Amino acid sequence: MSARRRVADSGSSARLTSSDHVIVVGAGLAGWRLVQALRRENYDGAISLVGAEPHLPYDRPPLSKQVLRGRWTSDATGLANEEDVARERVTLHLGVAAVDLDVADTTVHLADGSALAGTHVALATGVRARRLALTSRRVHTLRTRDDASLLVARLDELAPASQVAIIGGGFIGAEVASAVAVRGHVPIVLEAAARPLIAVLGPQVSAWLEPLPSRVGATLLTEQRIVDVVDDDEDTLRVVFDHGGDLAVRAVVVGVGAVPNDDWLATSGLVIDNGVVVDRHLTAVPGVAALGDVARFSWDGPLGEELVRVEHWQVANDHATRLAHWWASGEEVTTPLVPYFWSDQYGTKIQVLGHPRPDDEVRRVAGDDERWLALYAHEGVVSGVVALAQPRALMLSRGLLERPTTLEEARRLEPWAH
Repeated sequence: MSARRRVADSGSSARLTSSDHVIVVGAGLAGWRLVQALRRENYDGAISLVGAEPHLPYDRPPLSKQVLRGRWTSDATGLANEEDVARERVTLHLGVAAVDLDVADTTVHLADGSALAGTHVALATGVRARRLALTSRRVHTLRTRDDASLLVARLDELAPASQVAIIGGGFIGAEVASAVAVRGHVPIVLEAAARPLIAVLGPQVSAWLEPLPSRVGATLLTEQRIVDVVDDDEDTLRVVFDHGGDLAVRAVVVGVGAVPNDDWLATSGLVIDNGVVVDRHLTAVPGVAALGDVARFSWDGPLGEELVRVEHWQVANDHATRLAHWWASGEEVTTPLVPYFWSDQYGTKIQVLGHPRPDDEVRRVAGDDERWLALYAHEGVVSGVVALAQPRALMLSRGLLERPTTLEEARRLEPWAH
């Protein structure tokens, strides 16, 4: 399926009434924010919230930042407590995964054999950490609260200055490496590509960012092909490379991307293609919508309409507001959606606005090697803004993506300089 395929418009939406029952599958940020947004829209009917994890809704970005660095406990990541759940009048089904969706009667079947019948179903199941086929069972990933607890416990028991291997030098890998360094250990980042983030931010920006690991004493090894990770003894793991060498470390963390949690929808009849395909109203079929990380949605960006799946905190939050308004009122939110994400790594902050392609043209327009802002452009139109340690300049540049803006016009306006 083409990334620029136009999804069929779902047309007008029948407004929710007090006799409706909304089932939200996924108790993360997107799911919980949808519950809150529906109540703000004065929807007073039933809401059921299904979550595969046993925890109340919580925020994931702090896991690789504040929690892993020891600044927060996992409890501090909570988005809701029991009082919030009572106030929003939502029925919880936690610790039980959804295993099937009957689209015809909007019924969600759960792993415990029960079923929830509703009038509307919102799919907010997010993504899971991509895993590698490795021998050792002591390899860590970082996606859930339980993942974070296990990794923190392991780092806490290590002797000072222990070597920790991080497989994958992307955003999660870099944040884990940064936290490992803060805890007094030695991070060794093993990246398969020529440079970290080259497939996401492109060759030029990735080259500008390549020196960052050295700021915290992390070792970055690129073009590494890993065959396996095996247990050496009770306290040591051995990373095995395709060239025949190996590396002894005290812990291994894998951060090689994420996979949409859409497998359970394989027989639903929905269009599944790198996520649940939805239209600009986030509708998959009448009565069923998808939002957040699992949604491949029709986005009207500065380069025109295209199908995208964006794993950003801000997009999940935005989706919840937009879907709630559409279901409650039948009216579309017309404010432009501008994707935004950030990563705190190696003692600095990387921020990106828009949805640039890695092969887009890049122009640095402000700053120096330590702090800078650059524009991405596709066929002369600004497609994104990226900044290193320039948060104010980046946010001042948001308007460049709220409508089609040429690179020449952006250089003339210089919003980042005001």
